[in-house]
This record gives sequence, structure tokens and C-alpha cells, in this order.
Amino acid sequence: MNFSPRLEVDLDKIKYNAARIVALCHQHGIAVLGVTKGIAAIPQIVSALLEGGVDGLADARTENIIELRNEGFTAPITLLRIPRLSDVENVVKYSNVSVNSEIEVIRALGRAAQNLGIDHDIILMVDVGDLREGVMSENVLDIVRKVIQIEGITLQGLGTNMGCFGGILPEYSNLSILVELAQEIALKVGVSLQVLSGGGSSSLLLVEEGGVPAGINQLRVGEAMFLGTDTTNNRIIDWLKTDAFLLKAEVIEVKTKPSVPIGNIGRDAFGNIPEFADNGMRNRAIVALGKQDVYIEGLIPVDDQTSILGASSDHMILDITDTRQQISVGDELEFRVTYSGLLSVSQSKYVTKVFRKDAVWLS
Repeated sequence: MNFSPRLEVDLDKIKYNAARIVALCHQHGIAVLGVTKGIAAIPQIVSALLEGGVDGLADARTENIIELRNEGFTAPITLLRIPRLSDVENVVKYSNVSVNSEIEVIRALGRAAQNLGIDHDIILMVDVGDLREGVMSENVLDIVRKVIQIEGITLQGLGTNMGCFGGILPEYSNLSILVELAQEIALKVGVSLQVLSGGGSSSLLLVEEGGVPAGINQLRVGEAMFLGTDTTNNRIIDWLKTDAFLLKAEVIEVKTKPSVPIGNIGRDAFGNIPEFADNGMRNRAIVALGKQDVYIEGLIPVDDQTSILGASSDHMILDITDTRQQISVGDELEFRVTYSGLLSVSQSKYVTKVFRKDAVWLS
């Protein structure tokens, strides 16, 4: 427990969140995939999701999926990032399902699946307005007709993504596009789709309000399970735990210094020209944590009287003038993480991860 910096992870809270989300979604006939990309597929955390009852796993990185298989995880796994042509063999070998939008890639997946003597399921992604990945709705029928001719490939269903690029909110109207397309496919192509995947954490609000169109039967959830938040809707989900992760870093300097650097200002180590407000002399602390360790903008000091002034690659500078307790060299300061902070710190080799389960700390 003396490693610093370290990320403390409460596995029981993550399991609790997963179980609450699964219970809510199952009441509405919606399966839940636990999205592991935000925590770099750390095995202990993945196990907590499965203990919470998720119906499968999903990750955007083939590398993470391979590691999960090597760790012995046998749950169904969906690849969430549209596959690279150069990686199709790994995709069909290690994932059960992949999301897709390019017919050339789907054909390559089919060839790889045939070579391995297996079938590979795909979700055809539909762009309903967020303008990230996906086929435009008017082109879906044509693509489906081509996909069902590809040997080694099974069209499992349709999916969409919202909030991650364009910030588009899930609504009854845009999710209904998937339902209407599925009905059209059944009528004109004669294919009945098993899955209509209607987004992620941002779609939970619709589930809570009973506003998900009938026919949407899968969500892919990560952020809400880990942090109890929904960034797209800018809300804290009050029925979930929000403190499963705590980042701690050791103080390595405490000094009173001016709030504005002395001398002519050029660019900082990252090529930016910094700006400073003149607040006079301030008490400052430096912790052994920097941009090489974590996305600094994704950290929130637990003490709300402490503020982050900035960071270099190895040092984070904080204003502790109004902090409630006296801070000395060797003390630890605590930080909550947003989703962007969690995404970066989970894969940092410089931050030790420790886990709490059933009130016991596990290294």
C-alpha cells in the first residue's frame, strides 16, 4: 500500500454498479455488454463486471481481447472498434463479434473465418447522426444484401454509437432508426436480426425513463459501471457508486511562490504558451505525477479547496493555499478521476493498481 502514485480500485463497488445496471436493463429486455476499454481490460476489474452479471464483454482493442483470452476469460467478447484490414485474423480468432461499416473489411473477415474453419458474427454499424463510424441509413439495405452473401460471416444485427464524437444524445427518434431498418430488412431481404445495439452509458437515461424503442435489446456500458457518471448527458447517476477509483500521489515539494513566473515567457515543454493570473504569493505543492502518467485534465482533487495549476511530464503543481489540512512533503494527495482520466491512468505503467474486495486490499 506504500506505492505512489497508485490507483485504488474498489471492486465491490464496480460489481454493485454492474449488477444495478444489468437489473435495470434486463427489466426492459436489454442485454448489457461490459465495456473494458476504459480500464485497459485489467483482469481484476473485468472479473468484477462478470460477477455483476454482464451478458458479455466488449473492447475497442484487439490487444486487450487477446490478453483477456490469455488470462482465461471465456465470456463472449465484442470488438467495438471497426477492424483494421491488417488485423482480421486476430479479430475472428479472439472475438465472437465485431462491429463493422466497410464491406471490404467484412469480406476479409469472412475469408479469415473460413481459413480458421469458424463463423464470425458482425454488427453492422449505422450512423444516426453522431458522424463517427457507421453506414448512412439510406445505404444499409444495399450493404446488408452484400453481407449476407459472404461465407464465414453471420449478420447478427445493427448497432449505433452516439455521444463519443459529435456529442449527439440518444433519443427515441434516432434509436428508432435501427428498429425501422431491422423491420425493412426482415420484409425486403428476409433476414431476422438478433441484436439491435443502442449505444452505451448515455442511453441509460432513456432506459430509466422508459423511452427506449421496443426492439433495442443491447447496450454497451463502461463509464457508468466504473464511475457512476454519464458524460454525454452531463450527469451523476444517483443510484450508482461514484467512488470506485481513487488516485493517490505523494507530495515532493511544498513552497510559497509567486503565482506568475518570473521572466520572459516562451513555450512550455509541450509547445504551448502558458497564461497565468496574478494572485500574489500562493502556497504550492508538487506531487510525483505528470502528463506521462495520466491525463491531468481528467483529475479532480478530493479536497475541493485544492486546485490543479498545471503539469509537466513528471510534476503536477497544485495551489494548496486554502486547503483544509496542513500539507507536508511525504503526504499523499487524493484525486477522483473522470472517464478521460481513468482511460489514461489505467494503462499507465507508472501508476500502481491496488484492489479492494470484500474489505481486503489485494495487490
